[in-house]
Amino acid sequence: MDHHKLVLPEHINHYGFLFGGWLLQWIDEFAYISATVEFPGLRFVTIAMDNVQFRRRIMVGEVLRFAVEREHLGRSSVRYRVRAYGLVRAADPAEVLFETAITFVRVDEEGHKAPIRGD
Repeated sequence: MDHHKLVLPEHINHYGFLFGGWLLQWIDEFAYISATVEFPGLRFVTIAMDNVQFRRRIMVGEVLRFAVEREHLGRSSVRYRVRAYGLVRAADPAEVLFETAITFVRVDEEGHKAPIRGD
């Protein structure tokens, strides 16, 4: 599933580039959206973000495309691979600017771990 985000001046750090915290927030948000669309009606919480790699600085005005792909489905957890690409200012739109894997666990109404599927 693809998602997009415009990098605005309020997202920029004191060096003039995208503040990494915004990127991590967007990763969490877009992967969560993907999980809830893929598994409607289920509740998920983030439990891990692996090997965060900022590969190139990102400037204001860039339109980022976030490609979110399911990488693993366990009994109560699901992991997505998230890659960010630049669509406006990037020299190569196929160049990965940021990549990580993020894992969610399904929880019930009381916050306890629960199986994703009814098996």
